[in-house]
Amino acid sequence: MILLPDVANPLFWVVTTPLLGACGLVLIPHWRIAAIANVGVAVLTLIAALFLLADRPEPTRLLFVDDFNITLVILTAFVGATTALFSAAYISREANSQRLGPIHLRFYHAMYQAFLFTMLLALTANNTGVMWVSIEMATLTTVLMVSLYKTPAAIAAAWKYFILCSVGIGLALFGTVLVYLAAQPVMGEGPDAMAWSLLNGRAAEFHPDLLNLAFVFVLVGYGTKVGLAPLHSWLPDAHAEGPTPISAVLSGLLLNVALYALLRFKMLIAANGHALAPGPMMVTMGLLSLFLAAFMLYRRGDVKRMFAYSSIEHMGVITFAFGMGGALANFAGLLHMAMHSLTKSAIFFAVGIITQNAGTNRISRIRGLTEKTPFLGWAFVLAVLAIAGLPPMGVFMSEFLVITSTFARQPLLAIPLALGLLLAFGALIGRLQVMAFGTPSEDKGHPSPSRRATLAAYAPLVAHMTLVVIAGLYLPSALVAWFQAVAEMLG
Repeated sequence: MILLPDVANPLFWVVTTPLLGACGLVLIPHWRIAAIANVGVAVLTLIAALFLLADRPEPTRLLFVDDFNITLVILTAFVGATTALFSAAYISREANSQRLGPIHLRFYHAMYQAFLFTMLLALTANNTGVMWVSIEMATLTTVLMVSLYKTPAAIAAAWKYFILCSVGIGLALFGTVLVYLAAQPVMGEGPDAMAWSLLNGRAAEFHPDLLNLAFVFVLVGYGTKVGLAPLHSWLPDAHAEGPTPISAVLSGLLLNVALYALLRFKMLIAANGHALAPGPMMVTMGLLSLFLAAFMLYRRGDVKRMFAYSSIEHMGVITFAFGMGGALANFAGLLHMAMHSLTKSAIFFAVGIITQNAGTNRISRIRGLTEKTPFLGWAFVLAVLAIAGLPPMGVFMSEFLVITSTFARQPLLAIPLALGLLLAFGALIGRLQVMAFGTPSEDKGHPSPSRRATLAAYAPLVAHMTLVVIAGLYLPSALVAWFQAVAEMLG
């Protein structure tokens, strides 16, 4: 059996295009050409991912796709492409202000594609070990990008990110080994005992005690990467100190990839009737993350840190939904993953422009956006209202489904869930009023961008928010059926 699909298969290009792009971008000397090439490579990856809808390859020892991971592959490729376009505009202003030199710019674009490669490999890996290695590689690439500005705060944030996530991923490795030991007597030695496409069918025969212990380590390990409390402290620092496009893909994509890994293991546990139910542990960590983030939102003075805590809040909601389980809760969790990725990355697109204009991340120094830059200001208002959960946005739809499914099965749990969402809503609306309205503050940031750079920065923001609004009003029947099939897989 071959290790990689045939080169005529789109799955081969989904994985190899960003890898080849990373190698090629290292050799491009001029940052403008590299920025354009970065967008081109990301678009080619998206095209290859879309071809998977029509051409579903057979699993190999290394790679596979099913209804679950293909959803996240397309979402990752789409957000990767739009963020690359925004990044081209963002980096041009950083280069013009001389915050980043030629070497840093060349390094940035190569690492961006390497980051996309690691995430797509993790999502499509048909081997528990390869998936673990891919997520560890994603950690290493983003650590380097968080420290890109080389300031003391950026280096400290990168080290904190590296240490905490390395500890977490080490625990996840131990959990992965335990799953292998549980599967080995049934599947035999070698790659078959690590292949997702084979494990799911025989998980009921695995040793339940080893599975129980494995899931504890996997939950803590990958939960660190998801940003679940109390393992979350790396996330606000990484968002605040790294380039804003990296904040967009960290919140919009990497957290999803880590949660995907956790859910793959949950599927194995759920398929074994003698193992402990993983749901209560996930529900507990989800609620803890929601409340911690909701209260911390009231105390944030840095706009990027604030939205980092918003990401912790929403990953808590998603983890809670999947912990509840069942068709409706799993459907809501999948929809919330997609809506959060689109909305949060759009917010960071807006925040990137706003902080470059203002020359600061401090909320108290950013005021009157709707009067100073009306289009950007109102787009930012719309995005924040969307992530806060106001109708008719897609986030409202997914949160409503989470609360509804919880109320139908565990009414008492619906009360703290709704309370946590209301607390977070109040914090976000309060901060939004400070930034969007009132007397405009004076801009002390970078020079005004060119018209071309402005269009490149605004186009991804508009595209994401258009999709979020449409999703709140109408979901295509094909997409609903697709998510329903995945919800059944998740148990």
